Amino acid sequence: MKTESRLFAGVSLFFALASGGYGWWSHTEPAGTAALAVAALMAALVAFFLHVQYRRRGPRAQDRTEAEVVDTAGPLDFFSPHSPWPVVVALGAVVLALGVVFGLWLALMGFGTLGFGLVGLVFQHAGRDDPGSAPTGPDVVVVRARRPAAPGAQPSSSRADSGSGSSPS
Repeated sequence: MKTESRLFAGVSLFFALASGGYGWWSHTEPAGTAALAVAALMAALVAFFLHVQYRRRGPRAQDRTEAEVVDTAGPLDFFSPHSPWPVVVALGAVVLALGVVFGLWLALMGFGTLGFGLVGLVFQHAGRDDPGSAPTGPDVVVVRARRPAAPGAQPSSSRADSGSGSSPS
C-alpha cells in the first residue's frame, strides 16, 4: 500500500497546487478554489489512510517481487451482512441535506442522526477479539480465497478424512 499512498499523495499535491493557482488567477470566483481544495483534502485523507495501513500491516504479497500467488490465500476480510448502520448514515445524510434547504432545525436533526449512525458504524464490531482472526457467529460472512492445490497432490478421499473407517488390528 506504500505505492498507493504515494500515488494519492501526489494527487493531493496536484489539487493543492491547482487550487492555489486557480485562487490566484480568479480573484472573484471562490467556488472553484473551494472545490479544488476539498479534492486535495479528500486525496490527502486517502493517502493518509493507506499510509497508516501500510505502517500497521506491513508490505502485502503484491508489494514484494519474490511473492507467489499462494501468499495471498486466506481470509480476505470481514464483512457484516446484517448491519443497520449504513441505512442510518444514509438517512442522516438525506435529512442533513434537506435541512440545508428547509431550515437549521432539520439540519441539526440530520447532523445528529448522521453522527449517531457514523459512531454505530465505526464501533459495531469493537468487541471483536483479534481483527486478524476469522470471526464466528450466525450473522457473520467471511470471504475466503481459494488455495490452489499443490503440484502433483492427489485429492484426498472423503472416507480417509471422515475417520469413521475401521483400523486394522
